[in-house]
Amino acid sequence: MGTVYTYRDLEVWHRADELGKEVYKLTRLLPPEENENLADQMRRAALSIPANIAEGQGRNTTKELIYFLGVARASDYEVQSHISFCVTVGYFTEDQAMNAYMLSRRVEQMLNKFISRLKDKLIMEESQGIKH
Repeated sequence: MGTVYTYRDLEVWHRADELGKEVYKLTRLLPPEENENLADQMRRAALSIPANIAEGQGRNTTKELIYFLGVARASDYEVQSHISFCVTVGYFTEDQAMNAYMLSRRVEQMLNKFISRLKDKLIMEESQGIKH
C-alpha cells in the first residue's frame, strides 16, 4: 500500500472519487421528474463515499477510521441499490449502468480489504497492550 500521508494517497479514495463522477454522468440520463429525488439521492450517496474515506483518514485513531470506512461502504451499497433500481425500472440500460456498477463493486472490495486489514492491526495492537 505504500506510505499514506493523506486520504489522497489512498487508492480507494481515488476509485471512490471516480465513482462519484461516473454517478453524476449516469444521473443525467434520469427523467427530469427524478432530478430532485432519485438523482439527488444517488449523487449524495456517491459523494459520501470519498468524503467519509477522507474524514476517517483525518481522524486520530484506527477505530475511528474503521467506523468512517464502514459509513463509506454503506453509502457504496446505497449507490449499488439505486443503480439496480434504475436498471429495473428502465431509467438506464445495463450497458449504461455497467461502468458505475463495476466501479462501485471495486470500491466495495477495496473498502472490505482495507477494513479487514485495519481490524487485524487493531487486534494485534490490543494484544500488545497498545491503547487506542
